[in-house]
Amino acid sequence: MTTRPSWEPDGTRRGRTGWLTLGRGSLVALVVLVAAMVASTTYRSQSAPPADQAEKFDPAQYGVETYAPKVVPAIRKKAVSITTLYKALVADGDAAGKRYGHRPGTGPYSYAVTLTGTAGAPRSGLMPVTVPGVDKARISVQTGPAINGTSLRDAVGFISFGQFTNQVDYADAGTALNNQVKAKVLAHLDVASLKGTKITVVGAVTPLTNDVLTITPISIKPAS
Repeated sequence: MTTRPSWEPDGTRRGRTGWLTLGRGSLVALVVLVAAMVASTTYRSQSAPPADQAEKFDPAQYGVETYAPKVVPAIRKKAVSITTLYKALVADGDAAGKRYGHRPGTGPYSYAVTLTGTAGAPRSGLMPVTVPGVDKARISVQTGPAINGTSLRDAVGFISFGQFTNQVDYADAGTALNNQVKAKVLAHLDVASLKGTKITVVGAVTPLTNDVLTITPISIKPAS
């Protein structure tokens, strides 16, 4: 004897296996949803570190791994005489930036520079330097204890925001390079004793104006 499915008053079809409430379209959608959930699931070994720990940026390590091996050689290679740069800035700042500098996005240009001049008395973390041919500009070298700005990070041309997870890490990278300057260049330098002597400085600068040039140094030595 064949049992035929019956219809309830509300229109629901009842068969041998119970209530058939899902249509074919709904079943297909459910299968697709489950497959998508499985495909998007990431399986992590119990021995693997958490994702936030694996990706955490270490500024101190970055500074050590980047400053001496990469930044210092790049600054030395790209360094332009500050006299040449000053004249180019006065003539056409945008052209000077495109020729000698680098900048992140649409920000100000930063430059690798070298200069030889007479050191003045350091004050408030800055040592003025008188450079022949740049009489109208106020040139100074950062001597700490605070080293400000991101000139080193931005002047080399190979460090960009896209290499970092967020803006905080990008800023910390610049600070880490400045900390290396303090440790490698300034920690054992008697800045006060340089007053009145001729020195040669290599470093980076991000001019706020053509007449204010503040250098973050990678090298400060007696002029040869």
